[in-house]
Amino acid sequence: MEPIFYNLALILLTAFLVSYVVRIFNQPIVLGYIIAGVIISPFIIQQGISDGVISTFSKFGVALLLFIVGLHLNPKIIKEIGIHSLVIGIGQIALTFGLGWLLSYYALGFGFIVSLYIALALTFSSTIIVTKLLSDERQMDSLYGKISIGILIIQDFVAIVVLMFVSSTGGKTNFLAMLTKGLFGEGLWILLLIAGFFIIPRVIKNIAKSQELLFLFSICWCLLIAMIFSLMGLSIEIGALVAGVALSMSPFSTEISARIRPLRDFFLIIFFIILGFNINASNIGNILLTSIILSAFVIIIKPIIIMSIMAILGYTKRNNFITGITLAQISEFSLIVLALGVEFGQISKEILSTLTLTGIITITISTYFIVYSEQIYNKMGWFASIFEKKNVRDKKEIKKRYDAILFGYNRIGFSILKSLKRIGKSYVVIDFNPDTITNLKKLRVPCIYGDVFDTEFLNELPLEDTQLVISTVPDFEGSMLLIENIKRVNRDAIIIVRSHQIDEALKLYDKGANYVLTPHFLGGEYVSNMIEELKTNKEGYKSEKIKHITTLKERFGKGHVHPDVERD
Repeated sequence: MEPIFYNLALILLTAFLVSYVVRIFNQPIVLGYIIAGVIISPFIIQQGISDGVISTFSKFGVALLLFIVGLHLNPKIIKEIGIHSLVIGIGQIALTFGLGWLLSYYALGFGFIVSLYIALALTFSSTIIVTKLLSDERQMDSLYGKISIGILIIQDFVAIVVLMFVSSTGGKTNFLAMLTKGLFGEGLWILLLIAGFFIIPRVIKNIAKSQELLFLFSICWCLLIAMIFSLMGLSIEIGALVAGVALSMSPFSTEISARIRPLRDFFLIIFFIILGFNINASNIGNILLTSIILSAFVIIIKPIIIMSIMAILGYTKRNNFITGITLAQISEFSLIVLALGVEFGQISKEILSTLTLTGIITITISTYFIVYSEQIYNKMGWFASIFEKKNVRDKKEIKKRYDAILFGYNRIGFSILKSLKRIGKSYVVIDFNPDTITNLKKLRVPCIYGDVFDTEFLNELPLEDTQLVISTVPDFEGSMLLIENIKRVNRDAIIIVRSHQIDEALKLYDKGANYVLTPHFLGGEYVSNMIEELKTNKEGYKSEKIKHITTLKERFGKGHVHPDVERD
């Protein structure tokens, strides 16, 4: 037992040191885990150390990862994705898979089955990497952020089907056996989903009164379902995933996910280190060229596919371009599918090594793409222009003069628009979401399709005579650009912009904003003023309650939802 303890301690120490260096260069820590595996694998081989225990930890990590992914894949979420994200996601998956298979089979000379695995690996993008970086860059609520997350959700659902299929084959080619096992797996999944809708929420309601019991129940449920799937000849990974989906209908799914995450992270570290073991440093020369070719496909061709589909749907060149480069990496799902392929003997370890190296390359480069997306867009605007549908703006709608211009019709813009109507000012709403423009036109609201980042578009607007310009777009660079363009032609205009950060709000004031909306702080100020005014007047609070309920119902009827917030 002691050698195993020493080996695990050495592996984790190496992972920590490498990950610390990786983090200094603003790279995802996942890369540190994989690189640590590459560094330490010669020592493991030289010492003849069995990796059986480490591999078991790895399986636990994948199972818990898929369990948490399942917790966030409530079937009801399909309604919230949006038709455009659905179309972009399905279109991207189909085209990337098809072109990836052609590249692997005809250009690189791999076999039919191996090419299928490679094409699948190239198709999916990393949910973990993208959501983490978008959150860090505060772009989760941006249009391209929402579209990217929507595409990732579609990819995750498709990945579930792929994992179910790969798991059901078990490395066998007997069609009847595959069909029987696949049908059994689907039937078991349906039964668990029914239980998730009607039985589990009632059971878990009592258990959730104790946080410790809720945590223990969640782990037991995950491992129990995974065990049942394993006993029936299916993989424990897909069992854990289905267990998570069954619990996703519970109102406590977010709480369960938060409590399991630290445990998952530990086991997941081991999984990525094991992936690093698969890359033999002395063998990198043999797989490097293929990895570079596949990486070029992911970094160049996949974004072009996404940009092209979005251009057809009428999105602006900036959103097309940044969404495309945001998803320019391969996924942790890709590596899990490949690992299953190796386990079932359908692909070689060299293929897994090649795609793991591809993952390292694409994740590293795409990290810089996401962090420096605005700077890259500014340098490559000429290229992005290729992927913008011609005549996306209806220039006939631009009048000679508007009293007020509202950029961004969202949760905040909804209330502001009502005020503009009440004060009797002529106004126009500008938004870069085609769906929003379509809905506004149905409501007969004056609107123009445009992007606050498009300088040429801003120059077309009659800003020199506008009295009031309001932007609810939560992007610092966009707000700075808007203020600069307005001040250049109209120094008397009142400018209201939006910010989520105090330091950025102060910079916007220095730039010339007349007022900066800070939604996270204004709510507290409003309640504070209400308390000072009403004190303990119960009838006053009742009046405020009625007004608030009326507003909430109106917003709910229009499909407005509050963005997810982190706990303090």
